[in-house]
Parts: sequence; structure tokens; C-alpha cells
Amino acid sequence: MSILDDARPVADAGPVCDACLGRVFADRSFGLTNAERGQALRVALALDDDEPYDPVDAADCWVCEGRCTSFDEWAERAVESVDGVEYDTYQVGTRTPPLVEENERLLREDAGLDEDAGEPFKMEFNREVGKRIGDLADVDVDFERPDVQFVLDLSDDRVETSVNSAFVYGRYRKLERDIPQTEWPCRECHGSGRQGREPCDHCGGTGYLYEESVEQLVAPLIEDVMDGIDAVFHGAGREDVDARMLGTGRPFVVEVKEPRRRNVDIDRLEADVNAFADGKAEVEGLRLATHDMVERVKGLDASKTYRAEVEFGDDVAEDALADAVAELDGATVEQYTPNRVDHRRASLTRTREVYEAAAELTDARHAVVEIHGAGGLYIKELVSGDEGRTSPSLADLLGTEATVTALDVLAVEGEDEPFEREAFFR
Repeated sequence: MSILDDARPVADAGPVCDACLGRVFADRSFGLTNAERGQALRVALALDDDEPYDPVDAADCWVCEGRCTSFDEWAERAVESVDGVEYDTYQVGTRTPPLVEENERLLREDAGLDEDAGEPFKMEFNREVGKRIGDLADVDVDFERPDVQFVLDLSDDRVETSVNSAFVYGRYRKLERDIPQTEWPCRECHGSGRQGREPCDHCGGTGYLYEESVEQLVAPLIEDVMDGIDAVFHGAGREDVDARMLGTGRPFVVEVKEPRRRNVDIDRLEADVNAFADGKAEVEGLRLATHDMVERVKGLDASKTYRAEVEFGDDVAEDALADAVAELDGATVEQYTPNRVDHRRASLTRTREVYEAAAELTDARHAVVEIHGAGGLYIKELVSGDEGRTSPSLADLLGTEATVTALDVLAVEGEDEPFEREAFFR
């Protein structure tokens, strides 16, 4: 049968607007809107039947109940719902009233057509309203992870709007010791600052074991500049609280929830964060990033370079230290979960690689040791031996106690490929 033969029972099935008529045949002709396609079919049918063209008032359509006349209205409502919000990309979804879905099914059934002929009402509504939103707001559609998502609930006559998070990537250096990476709630009062009616003795009523963290020095200002409702700090691992993070810095992403601003001056933001951190931490290389960068940062299989100041229990000679360090250089190390983290880590033996090791005595009881090792290598235990839990260790190789008195992380780098790929930035 020809398309006109199939279209005739659809057009004759009561008042059916051009859009609903054309939608049934959306997969059989191209380059037209459904309304244009429906009008063309109706004109062709009139000519074929040698009858005058008789347009249908779209408001009287029993299939969509006049909703195909409301694309402009819904687009305007959607744009108004995010007034004051900066966004570059969007996506539209539609909740179709059950009656319209049933009407569509009946229309195809009565015309003897497959129930999936053409395209569904929802698809047309998404597309037509979406095109108008793009034109009104000068933004682009994104079907993966848009800045803003609109859901058009036709039954309840409302627009539901979701503003997705914005992401800022950078590297931080922690320039002072005894600052954790993220907020550290007190384990006694669980962050409340109270024990019963009294201030918590353990944290002094602050609710935190440490007054400041890298997160608290960095994330609040980024949240404020982007006018969000919350911010989450994601780091590529973390250094010990008493260790500084120096050198190339540690990768991180700040996720800003429901931002009203996205197009920020990133250079000024970096300067403002560093001024706010007041020498306790600093950031560099801030860039607007994509959602994928969060998982990339959190899953980074990074090697790390450390510098440790070490104190020995007995005098150590230069040649003895050189021999011990040579044994560690390139060694495969077995480390049972250290005593200091045993309360929060699973008890098991981990195997890690030491890629490079070097050391220099400052006097007979002190040395500076540099280690480049695989991610997850416990440096303090590599030096001390941790009561035999780490083997080999510097202490065992020297035959004397060895304790890290100060630790700095100098570099955190991905092993397999360049970490900061353009694909993960906006």
C-alpha cells in the first residue's frame, strides 16, 4: 500500500491535527516536521479525492488533546525556570499523559498500522520543545551529561528542572603539617561538638579533630564563586595528616552542586583561593572539568615520590646507608597492614614496588631519604619496618631503629598515560 492509502484512515479517524497525522509516518519521509508532513499528506489526500483541502484545528485533536500547539509555551516556561542560572548545554524529557499514550495506540490500531509506526508523541515533544529552548537560550543539547535537565510533566502541568554539578580540577600543595585533606569529624561526638549537654572534651566543642583541612581552605570559595548550594572535594588519594604535599601537587576535583554560575574567570578564582588559603595550602592549574574527571582522579593509579627525614637509633655509616638503600632500589616490598591504620583498613599483606631510592646522611644519626614508589606504598613503614610487618625495610637492612620524623610528598603522577588529557576538561 502507498503512504496515501495508509494515511487516509488516520486522517479520517476524527479530528487529528497535522502533527499527530504526520507523526505516524515519521519513519517514511524525511526533512519535514511532523506538522509539515501531516499537512502535506492532508493536501495530497484532498487532491487524490478531488475534494477541497480541509485543515483541522489542532486544538480539537483527540489524540494529543491540543498539546502539539504548546511547544512554544513549554519552551518559554522551561527557560524561565532557570532564570539567572548559567548553562551551556541542556536536555529535555517529557512525561506523557497516559490518555495520550492510549490515544496514540488506538489511532494506529484503528488504521491497521503497527503500534510502533512512526515515532511516539514523547519523542516529538522532546525534540520540538528542545529546539525552541536551544534557540531561546542560545544553548546546545547534550544527551550525555548536560548542565541542565528539563522534565516536562504534561499531566501535572509543570516543568521539573535539575541543575547538574560543575567541576573544577586542579592540583594542591599542602604547605603546613597537621592539616588533613578533608574535614575530619570528631570520632567521639561524631561532628556534633557535644557530649550530652556539654561541649565535647575530645574536640573542644568544634566537632572536628582538626580546625582546618585542604577541603575547607579550597572548596568553600569555589562554591561561593560558582554560587552553588554545596561542594564536595575529591582527591587523588591523600597524604598523611602530618605530611606536607609539595612539588607538583596532588590532583583534585571540587564538585559544586547546583551552581548558578559556570563561566567563571578561572585565573582569578585560582588567585582568590590561594589568598584565602593564606599560605597553608595553594592550588595551581585550575580548570573547568567534566564529570568524568571525578572518577579519573579518584581512580588514579599514581606513583609517588617522597622525601623523608629519618632518625636512627644508632650511628650509621655512609657506606652502610648506601648499601641499604641500594637493596631497596627496585625492590618488591611486602607490607602487612600497618599498626597505625589497622583500625580502619582490612588486615592483609600488600605487595608494592620501590622504583627508585636514594639517601644522604646529615649526621651519624640522621638522613634524608627519597623514595619513588608505587601507589599504596607505606613509606613510614618502609623505613621503620613496623615491627616486622614490612619487609624489606631500611631499619632491618641497617640493623637499627629508623623513624621518619618528617615526611613530604613531592610528586603524584599517573603511571600509564598523561593524566591531564584534554578530553576531561570543558
